[in-house]
Amino acid sequence: MLDKMVYKQLFSKAFDITIGVTYWDGKTEKYGDGVPAVKVRLNKEIPIKSLTDQPTLVLGEAYMNGDIEIDGSIQELITSAYRQTDSFLTHSSFLKHLPKMSHSEKHSAKDIQSHYDIGNDFYKLWLDETMTYSCAYFQRDTDTLKQAQLNKVHHILRKLATQPGKKLLDIGSGWGTLLFTAAEEFGLDATGITLSREQYDYTQAQIKQRHLENKVHVLLKDYREINDQFDYVTSVGMFEHVGKENLGLYFNKIQEVLVPEGRALIHGITGQHEGAGVDPFINKYIFPGGYIPNVAENLKHIMEAKLQFSDIEPLRRHYQKTLEMWYQNYQKVQDQVVEKYGERFDRMWQLYLQACAASFEAGNIDVMQYLLVKAPSGTGLPMTRNYIYD
Repeated sequence: MLDKMVYKQLFSKAFDITIGVTYWDGKTEKYGDGVPAVKVRLNKEIPIKSLTDQPTLVLGEAYMNGDIEIDGSIQELITSAYRQTDSFLTHSSFLKHLPKMSHSEKHSAKDIQSHYDIGNDFYKLWLDETMTYSCAYFQRDTDTLKQAQLNKVHHILRKLATQPGKKLLDIGSGWGTLLFTAAEEFGLDATGITLSREQYDYTQAQIKQRHLENKVHVLLKDYREINDQFDYVTSVGMFEHVGKENLGLYFNKIQEVLVPEGRALIHGITGQHEGAGVDPFINKYIFPGGYIPNVAENLKHIMEAKLQFSDIEPLRRHYQKTLEMWYQNYQKVQDQVVEKYGERFDRMWQLYLQACAASFEAGNIDVMQYLLVKAPSGTGLPMTRNYIYD
């Protein structure tokens, strides 16, 4: 009885939309006015202490196990919680309970492989044809996901004001779309590095199929092992994986591998305020070892690495739309996912994609593109941003 009273207190303050909650004893309560926008069913009682210590992990596991059912949009429900400053779902006190994580080269490889080496077949089900697993760039409302992903790659390479024949390093090169575009359309000699065997094998196959053996190379290496120098460095969705303790090392490595006055375009998830830090559910089930820094953290490390800012661009709404389109694609193949990977895995990915879309929609996290230049003198870039769009 006491736990149920506490539950009612928690739910009454957790959301700014009207919700209906059916408890494990079959009784239903409504929180808010009017018709519930989302209905939640608790098939099993969850101890209050575990719920308040690590709510995202406990509720996430409960949803995966079928102990919680949600009728309505998970994205809408979580976005609503982020808008409530005193919601137990978004309170950061649970962060202090997280264990210290290792980001040695061995652990980094294991973390990356646990996510990206689920298998190319899984990602092919719901990514677009470019196999790009990062924030797209929507220049027009009518852009398809594929077009928006190509827009993103073009936007990055144009920002760098690249010149044919120059050398580019892509740190965390994924399935290679940026590498192929850099070589085929911009005339660059492109090298990518990844810790994912699946991504490495896919990229190697594409290099041969596209006859790019003399223009594109991919290495199965950690970024800390790179010692060559490059005119340009790109890194998309990578610094979220290096760990809080290695952010300085990561930006120093970028400075180290750039030639004098070389340029870097670093694109990644970050927070404009506190940032997401470490979410226990995502850390356990999706991105082991992940850490989302806030803008101030990144700027501090960039300055300490003696890299100069040329441009900073937020792309939050672009990632919200990207995730919503991924989820639409995922829904179309959900039966295939359940058949091959099981219902618990399917529910985990449903929750992950919608929760991330909610985080971007609410402004809890953002995506930033940092255009950086290695000193000592001028940047070699035009005086205005017009060159990016001309």
